Amino acid sequence: MAPIRTAIIGLSRSSASSWASAAHLPYLLSARGREKYQIVALCNSSVEAAKRAIEAFELPPETKAYGDPQAVADDKDIDLVVVSTRVDVHYSTALPSVKAGKKVFVEWPLAHDVAHAKDLVDAARASGSQTLVGHQGREAPPVVKLRQLLERGSVGKVLSSEIRAYGGTIDREALTPGLKYFTDRSVGGNVVTIGVGHLFDQVQHVIGDLQNLQSHLQLQRPNVLLRDPATRQVVETVQSNVPDLVIINGTLAASQTAADGANVLFRLRRGQHFPGEPALSWAINGEKGEIRLQAFGGSSLHANSYAAPVTIEVHDFASDQVEKIDWSWQGWQEELPVLARSVGVLYEHFADGVVEGAPSFETALVRHEQLARVLSGWDEK
Repeated sequence: MAPIRTAIIGLSRSSASSWASAAHLPYLLSARGREKYQIVALCNSSVEAAKRAIEAFELPPETKAYGDPQAVADDKDIDLVVVSTRVDVHYSTALPSVKAGKKVFVEWPLAHDVAHAKDLVDAARASGSQTLVGHQGREAPPVVKLRQLLERGSVGKVLSSEIRAYGGTIDREALTPGLKYFTDRSVGGNVVTIGVGHLFDQVQHVIGDLQNLQSHLQLQRPNVLLRDPATRQVVETVQSNVPDLVIINGTLAASQTAADGANVLFRLRRGQHFPGEPALSWAINGEKGEIRLQAFGGSSLHANSYAAPVTIEVHDFASDQVEKIDWSWQGWQEELPVLARSVGVLYEHFADGVVEGAPSFETALVRHEQLARVLSGWDEK
């Protein structure tokens, strides 16, 4: 099968440390990735910017340079469009290619609000566009292992689950100037939509979708420092309107792996965790035992949790024994930077036509609607 001809929107020379270059490009340029994908075009803010990126990332000189998402959509020699821009332009950059019926991969969040996410879903339904969304945490090996344990009945049906997490941003008080938009909810990219949104999807991918959502939100540190990463000097203090403590309660419907009404408590606080404690502690209490996942290097199982141990243990109630459960990366993943490993699995499955469990525009809309309900109480204040 010929490689999927791919255009990337948002791979910029001036953002060499961006998600597109850190998480997408390593797989696409690997020997394995090149068997399935071929980068044929870049689109940035201008044709000149795209040309500079082509040169900076040493892409073939015949790679096309575009400065307009519509031009990408009009190019019949492009099969897949990857949108890795700031979230508030996801909608405008993705929509032309969706309407054109191309395959489209958009980073999470799909759009900056529910209405625009729904527009993208409706456009994809109308055109038949195949879609993918960057909820790559579903393919993180610890998440895959938890799902396998429940499907095997290792602890019986889920009776309750508790998730306690810290993160969303590296620091509880400060951001880099480039992430100033995290303090402005209207942009759509922040600790709730991104920090909570990724983990919230992983939790539900494992134990099932939550019902009867209730939430409590708090803005504990409204004054956010913008600190230059090179000098560590504070260059500005801004007022945030984004909650930095998110507590969600919900229940599970009866399923093959969960008891009806099983309670789920989810809590994420922005910033660092207490020294020595895990950044993420996730307990799944079942009829016959309990599973505990702990991540000491961060709560982002979809990204950079792996600088410190990520452990999984199962407590069997009958024997009162605790078993450590091993998990591992696939061999080809270990050849990639950590940030690219789970994204690489999304690309692999997409190329192979694997649909079950794949994050799509449709599944992303469900998460957008859930997070809107979570934030509704905050909006009413």
